[in-house]
Amino acid sequence: MQEIKSVCVYCGSSSRSELIYQKSAFELGKALADAGIQLVYGGGQLGLMGLVADGVINHGGRAIGFITKNLEHIEGGHSHLSELHIVDSMHTRKLKMSENADAFVILPGGFGTLDELFEILTWRQLEIHDKPLIIANINGYWEPLKALIHSVVEHRFARPMDEKLLIFVTAIDEIIPLLRQLPEPQVDVTSKYV
Repeated sequence: MQEIKSVCVYCGSSSRSELIYQKSAFELGKALADAGIQLVYGGGQLGLMGLVADGVINHGGRAIGFITKNLEHIEGGHSHLSELHIVDSMHTRKLKMSENADAFVILPGGFGTLDELFEILTWRQLEIHDKPLIIANINGYWEPLKALIHSVVEHRFARPMDEKLLIFVTAIDEIIPLLRQLPEPQVDVTSKYV
């Protein structure tokens, strides 16, 4: 089994989300810190992004953020991170986040979260990486996504095996035990796709 030392979390930056999502983000941060797993994320202080980082920091964990110059100016980077890297573009930001993670957890979020999820899912499909992708389907938030992915497979725009690239869980407390039992990655990251 592989040892997961660092997890990238994709999630929303909106401060208007429901309390159940806010609570779940903080809970995930605490769980990562308690497990000794480093957080890698988008570096922001707002919404679920800020809360997952707070959960890590408040419980003695390590959190690394990557934020663009533009977003740092508009939203502000989290001021208590272990490391905050200000990068030139969203492309660089997403690449750096993926390079520094052993696995990905997707909390509820908006268009930015969907963008990050589909890019990292596509990279997995293309065998650029073999890192686990866990969807935290809190309060059934991602049910429409499950249906969409099933439809893509059903209409033969993806293979049935591709539907299994995402692991759906319904509660935060399922995530750490799941990360602990994942098999070793099988993909050579120096493959022809890189």
